[in-house]
Amino acid sequence: MKRNASAEWTGSLKEGRGTMSADSGVLKDTQYSFSTRFEDGIGTNPEELIAAAHAGCYSMALSAELGKAGFDPQSVRTSATVTLEMLDGGPTITNVHLVAVANVPGADDEAFQEVANGAKEGCPISRVLDTEITLDATLEN
Repeated sequence: MKRNASAEWTGSLKEGRGTMSADSGVLKDTQYSFSTRFEDGIGTNPEELIAAAHAGCYSMALSAELGKAGFDPQSVRTSATVTLEMLDGGPTITNVHLVAVANVPGADDEAFQEVANGAKEGCPISRVLDTEITLDATLEN
């Protein structure tokens, strides 16, 4: 399985602008710029898209792992915060922090935490990122 997206940038780094699109159509000429990435401009940025991808991937991975452990998850809500820092080598993603809340009838917290941490390690987006990934997982019954 392959997924495709594209980006086009015109102009200099600080004054230029770009657009991103995905073959699915969910992104179509979506604007990004220096100010949307490094300041508070309106539009998206690569780090925000990584956060969305990681949150979605982790929610699915946790649901799958809970099912394998014999639980029937009713819902999994995940947010992801990507930290971008200016280091000597340039802008670097230094951490992704996941916060997950799951409604899993019949699960106890100890079993849930074990499955939640395993899902963090096994999520394909977690595996592609070469950075620290932290997790706060809460069981909601």
